[in-house]
Amino acid sequence: MNSELSSQQVQEIGEQGLLERLQRFCPPEIIGDDAAVLVTAPEQSLVVTADMLIDGVHFSDVTTSPEDAGWRAAAANLSDLAAMGASPLGITVGLGLPGEVRVSWVEQLYQGMTECLQKYNTSIVGGDVVRSPVTTLAITAFGQVNPSQIIRRSAAVVGNAIVVTGVHGASRAGLELLLHPELGQNLKDTERTALILAHQRPHPRLDVLPILWKILESQSQIQVALEAHQRCDLKSKIPIAGMDSSDGLADAIIQICRASGVGAVLERRQISMPTAFDNWLTQEQALAYALYGGEDFELVLCLPQESALALVKHLSQGAAIVGNITSGSTVLLHDEQKKLPDQVLSLSQGFQHFGQ
Repeated sequence: MNSELSSQQVQEIGEQGLLERLQRFCPPEIIGDDAAVLVTAPEQSLVVTADMLIDGVHFSDVTTSPEDAGWRAAAANLSDLAAMGASPLGITVGLGLPGEVRVSWVEQLYQGMTECLQKYNTSIVGGDVVRSPVTTLAITAFGQVNPSQIIRRSAAVVGNAIVVTGVHGASRAGLELLLHPELGQNLKDTERTALILAHQRPHPRLDVLPILWKILESQSQIQVALEAHQRCDLKSKIPIAGMDSSDGLADAIIQICRASGVGAVLERRQISMPTAFDNWLTQEQALAYALYGGEDFELVLCLPQESALALVKHLSQGAAIVGNITSGSTVLLHDEQKKLPDQVLSLSQGFQHFGQ
């Protein structure tokens, strides 16, 4: 990209000029009409999710390059599909831009999105571009899932184990290091880099799904759970509840419990965190990052104990059983060593867009 092209602004080439450039990132056989047509497999359900990202709220030039902003935007939407048990088909991108934004910035944003999507054989299949006073990115993602394998928040039952598919707190730690480079002086270079990448280039856990289905099938858990737990019958045909941890681990568990009409006990010392925290953060700081930091994009799954143990064994690398589903409606953070009192977790302790 020469200097003349890199300095061009969106308002100089206009909507059609920008669309012509962005069409390079889409399959030519899909774009060009008023809407994209996506072919799904027989006996599959279409899953649709949408996510909006605003400059200064979800990304910033201070901490995130345009390529990283694009990657994170795509990853967030793919993570929502993974949380439903779905495999991705494609995404559409709605883009609101001030006219003075450089064309090269927009192209780099799309490059980051495609780099993430290509890892999962997924494409940008359309979208829209408008003028806006603030840079805004609105993505709609489409996926497909066998109706018998849809994962819902409302299917948790008493006795389920709560599994996380990886460590929590890494993305928040990476953000803090980007905002305050003087922090973490005791960290090794590899540790610092890993934490920053956890924030800038998260990976949606689509890889977990085939492992999960294989475990459930091999243990013949599906029919057994349906017979034993009739609460799963109408909304979910598999003995699993779940969502992703994009808004924090505590948020995910609380949301699942609310939807399922149950409570939970979360074991403080079973929450998996990056080992880099050991010589950097206090225990309370590390716990706050893990519970409320958000944007780790791991899956939080509630499933029978035997299946939970098998899944953790297969995944390793930070996967852990962090608690259990209980009766009632309270979500407690418990210290099994009884050195600290139980703590009631609530949504108000984490980030809320319109919180005070």
